[in-house]
Amino acid sequence: MIFYFHPDFLKHYAYDPAAEPGRLEPALEAIEAKYPIFTPNPATKEDILLVHSQRHWNNIAKDSLLHHTALLAAGSVIDAADSAFKGEQAFALCRPPGHHASADSCWGFCYYNNIAVAVSRLLERKLINTALIVDIDLHYGDGTANIFQANNAVTFWHLRTGNSKDYIKAMENDLSTINADIVAVSAGFDRGLDDWGGMLSEADYQRIGSFLGSFARQKSKNRLFAALEGGYNPQALAHNILAFLE
Repeated sequence: MIFYFHPDFLKHYAYDPAAEPGRLEPALEAIEAKYPIFTPNPATKEDILLVHSQRHWNNIAKDSLLHHTALLAAGSVIDAADSAFKGEQAFALCRPPGHHASADSCWGFCYYNNIAVAVSRLLERKLINTALIVDIDLHYGDGTANIFQANNAVTFWHLRTGNSKDYIKAMENDLSTINADIVAVSAGFDRGLDDWGGMLSEADYQRIGSFLGSFARQKSKNRLFAALEGGYNPQALAHNILAFLE
């Protein structure tokens, strides 16, 4: 498992919970002690326009710091996807998140759809034929669903349920019959017991990570990458990310 992180992700690029100062530092400290970290390249305009409109690009580009950080976030997930394609599981500790960004609009602290850009880039280059996107965030990744709604090459999975036992069982059952060339995880941790959702424990995140890792090894040639979405309690976020990775 390798990581992609850029120091500029620590900058306060917007006034929203995802951009809150101090949100990523505990997770970064914990990850640095265990895993190699690489500095990502920013996404290019060509990359972004694979899924977003020119109008959307123009709107985001009006804020130079926000745009810079959003391009780095998308770039970190592209780099993670490229690593995964080569068989090295990868995680992008990035912000802003992306799963609420549709082709021509965005909300929920998201600007560019990082996962969608990375998956679309692999598809466009014909490196993969199919992809599975698993969104474990508390909130439905409407942007991702919108972008791929007419694309049979991409399976999008997200589940709303009230307890951890049903959630994990449903994930294991629903995905058991799916095959894909790569697995992409919108890794939101705001379902955590000490976060907004108050639902999943560290042990639950470890079980989810174990299942998805096994799935990728068995069905996708070990091609798995994940990108941070939600998760707003800094200490809980750090613990839950480590549990997911382990």
